Amino acid sequence: MMELKTDASIDAMHAAGQVVGRALTAVRQAAGIGVSLLELDEVAREVLREAGATSPFLGYRPSFAPTPFPAVICASVNDAIVHGIPTAYRLRDGDLLSVDCGALLDGWAGDSATSFVVGRPDPADLRLIETAERALAAGIEAAVVGNRIGDIAHAIGRTCRQAGYGIPSGFGGHGIGRRMHEDPEVPNEGRPARGIPLRPGMVLAIEPMLIASGKNAYYEAEDGWTLRTSDASRAAHAEHTVAITTEGPRILTSRQPT
Repeated sequence: MMELKTDASIDAMHAAGQVVGRALTAVRQAAGIGVSLLELDEVAREVLREAGATSPFLGYRPSFAPTPFPAVICASVNDAIVHGIPTAYRLRDGDLLSVDCGALLDGWAGDSATSFVVGRPDPADLRLIETAERALAAGIEAAVVGNRIGDIAHAIGRTCRQAGYGIPSGFGGHGIGRRMHEDPEVPNEGRPARGIPLRPGMVLAIEPMLIASGKNAYYEAEDGWTLRTSDASRAAHAEHTVAITTEGPRILTSRQPT
């Protein structure tokens, strides 16, 4: 069931979203050659602790998962699309890292993701990441009263496909509020003017996921969480929590530039 949020609730979600933004900024600043994914997870944990927030990721176990998620960030490297579990893996020069983070603060959730390259970037990776951000911006621009979910999906999908990238089928964004995952689903590809109407008070996590090769196929890794591209091509992920308001879309997980 979809809950329309009041202005006060959206303000509270903005507070949670700012914690997420600070965590992602801190993780990006800490990431470097030789730094482990577990060390980055600890950086995010400290930001949450200082804010008095908890993690909706830690201990989360959906029906498909063999075990509860053991971390507060998803850290997906190179061919990992999403849901990467932080491990002792140490980042190498040129790695493409996607980091997803959430926070629960005063009963409300925020969720956001960013992708970047550690060390010397390959121009192809920069183009992939830039397109993920453009797809996210296009989806947010379509998140206005009077449009429908399909308009967001179409804007994201068109941006990705025009650039020649694949979109992992069956994965996309979602409603968010008191819980990290709420109705409705927000696909990353679809037809405009279809789906439920966008109404003031809806809050959505909009999150494009791109595959560099242009193919859509992926597989689930042995850990039961990480999704990897089937052809070992690289992937990027971008996400913001966005409120639908009469004044236009309001990004609740904005972060300071690094």
